[in-house]
Amino acid sequence: MSRILAAIVATSFVIQLFAAHGFAEQLTPGSATIHVETEDWPWWRGPTRDGVAAAGQSPPMRWTQTENVAWKTPVPGRGHGSPTVVGNQIFLATADEQRQVQSVICFDRNSGKQIWRTDVHTGNLVKKGNTKTSHASCTVACDGQQLFVNFLNAGAVHTTSLNREGNILWQKKIDEYVVHQGYGSSPALYGPLVLVTADTKAGGAIAALDRQTGKLAWKHARPKTPNYPSPIILRAAGRDQLVLAGCDRIVSFEPLSGKSLWDIEGATTECVATIVTDGIRVFSSGGFPKNHISAVRADGSGDVEWENNVRVYVPSMLMRDGHLYAVTDAGVAMCWVSETGERKWQGRLGGTFSASPVLVNDTIFATNEAGQTFIIRADPKAFELIARNQLGDEVFATAAICGSRIYTRVAHHGNDGRTEMLYCLGGAE
Repeated sequence: MSRILAAIVATSFVIQLFAAHGFAEQLTPGSATIHVETEDWPWWRGPTRDGVAAAGQSPPMRWTQTENVAWKTPVPGRGHGSPTVVGNQIFLATADEQRQVQSVICFDRNSGKQIWRTDVHTGNLVKKGNTKTSHASCTVACDGQQLFVNFLNAGAVHTTSLNREGNILWQKKIDEYVVHQGYGSSPALYGPLVLVTADTKAGGAIAALDRQTGKLAWKHARPKTPNYPSPIILRAAGRDQLVLAGCDRIVSFEPLSGKSLWDIEGATTECVATIVTDGIRVFSSGGFPKNHISAVRADGSGDVEWENNVRVYVPSMLMRDGHLYAVTDAGVAMCWVSETGERKWQGRLGGTFSASPVLVNDTIFATNEAGQTFIIRADPKAFELIARNQLGDEVFATAAICGSRIYTRVAHHGNDGRTEMLYCLGGAE
């Protein structure tokens, strides 16, 4: 499909896309319109917000540093945010610690050539935090016209909007932020709003800003505990809900108004992974002070239907056909029945995982921190490892899979130190 034709059908496609995956996105003329296409990966966890790529794709199953590489391009600085792919552009957040600059970079989707780079913050990078964190762990969100990115800078979280030419449109300070491990929450888009979280041990906030102007639409204070997930909009219990886990609770808000829908115990204190749903329950996972996965009724009843002590702290989980799939931080793939928590299988992959798995058709792509990608069959009957691929030697960012290509942020270590690269894997789109 040509880009011109795709643009013409974009709005109708979005309505069909969200309807097919249980979403009721507020798509109205003007500032609330969100333009995404089948070939796009417009925000954290992809177009349907759950790590599931559009059906019918055929990304490569095997690759090396030369085989099935359409292009590769250097990424200055360091970051753990995922690639955002919209139209002919790819957007990445990055940070140059030597220059003390946090930036957004735009690359050409077809060639990998850098188109523009905009410095969002200069100076005041926070030095504290976990050794695995970065100063650019946010995934950029794009509504088709504007970009939205979060950075921790000068002791506070700021959300910035840019246009697709790289010009800064507005910037809003969300809240003060005291670092415990780091900051990596990505913005979520819903109707006319961009939704942002900043959980911190000194107290934080969840806030909604007008996408066009940055004006505050609503804001709620959060508990005084460290926590790391991104806000997510899920269609659960028959309505759209903004759901967040951590701070010892799972909370749900009406996305447009900020009205509290329900607030229950059902999570541990520190979570990283993004919540998923089967439409009836929401599933949270965390890793401090306890390891847990919990299945909570999304109707506000407060019922925790099942819980286990599996450590899926950093990688987010996947839902497919009534089954929950996950890769633990320690490198074990697992499958449960979403209704009961019955474990169907587990299989050892190996390594430590921070990036989240991505589901394409009936296959799961999961990459560990050492750059090994394991391709697993998403079938509750048995664990099946289809392929194993090596690229680079350090990966923290989740891949974007769209247009039958894999866009992945990889680091190489050599005599000249650490070099970060953006790879495009696959043939012609």
